[in-house]
Amino acid sequence: MPHEKDHQRDLFARQSRVRGMMLGLALGDTLGGARGALPADGPLRAGVSTQLACFTAEGIIRAQVRGHHKGICYAPGVVLHAYSRWAFLQGIETERMRRRWNSHGGAGWPDGWLAGVPALAERRGSAPATVAALSRIEEGEERMATPSRGCHALTRSLPVAVTGSGGIAQAGALAALTHGDPSAQSATVHAAVLAHHCLTHPAPERGPSSPSGGTVREALNAGVAALPAEDRRLTEHEHGRLTAALRHAADEPADAESLARLAPDATAPSALLGGLYAAASFPGRADFRAALEFAAHAPDGDSVACVTGALLGAVHGVEALPVDLVGRHELAWVLDTLARDLVLELDDSPSGGEYVPGWDPHWWPRYPGW
Repeated sequence: MPHEKDHQRDLFARQSRVRGMMLGLALGDTLGGARGALPADGPLRAGVSTQLACFTAEGIIRAQVRGHHKGICYAPGVVLHAYSRWAFLQGIETERMRRRWNSHGGAGWPDGWLAGVPALAERRGSAPATVAALSRIEEGEERMATPSRGCHALTRSLPVAVTGSGGIAQAGALAALTHGDPSAQSATVHAAVLAHHCLTHPAPERGPSSPSGGTVREALNAGVAALPAEDRRLTEHEHGRLTAALRHAADEPADAESLARLAPDATAPSALLGGLYAAASFPGRADFRAALEFAAHAPDGDSVACVTGALLGAVHGVEALPVDLVGRHELAWVLDTLARDLVLELDDSPSGGEYVPGWDPHWWPRYPGW
């Protein structure tokens, strides 16, 4: 039937772009952490931003499941539970995590399939503000955040872009769980808006002579233009810096000094501006690897390349990512599965809901709604 085929094609296209965003994020994190110099062979190790982004995506799915079954859900609270499972697997504040989430000593916690992934239990860098806040989880969500403006508030929150305008409003709340600085929260919201526009901007006609560079800049320009309506707290200074970064990428692309000036440190605003500049400097579909290698040489290369990869992957789709890098990444299957399941949950909740039976009996054990 034509209508069913159209839906299948639309679902496939959306999955491709979400998969591209998630895997692009991870490749950027890995390449940036290696300063662009990857080992010639062997698995590519995930960074801590990628680990946390996995739990953000899983938390979003579980929040959707809870909303369908309970009729109400505070999504940041469910995502906080996801970060707590990450901390427990990492051996961080394990007793405190048990008291908060498993006070009755049940054998099934941490639950959900993601808790069984070995690479997510290995230390892959530090996330000091996230860890410090989780160590104060018993003080309550409103008091546990640190004053940090660090980049992990932003990099780990990028999957929220998939949920659309309503979900993007939650991006700032996700950042605020652990990062109390307003600029970190604003940059996280702005990155989610840009990533959402990259995911949803109309794709160009595909063909051997079809350029895609214009599409990347169009999507980013549309995202920057939409920010005043999406974020009422946006300042003229913030908007001006984003506009200037885009303009500079068009006039003087891929300039290392410009990248260092836009992204001088490991903060969320630097990750946003540097990632925006790098993505707009290398907008071509065939330039993905070059974009990440350029971004990797920013003063904090992993955060800038992480944002760069997410934005470009969201526009171009997973098919544009270098197969040799994706095939070697240790979390490629995990990220790909999360991306597909995230789109599927938003499209048609497989576990059903309070009044609607589900069609996948295994979905709730994979993504328990709490």
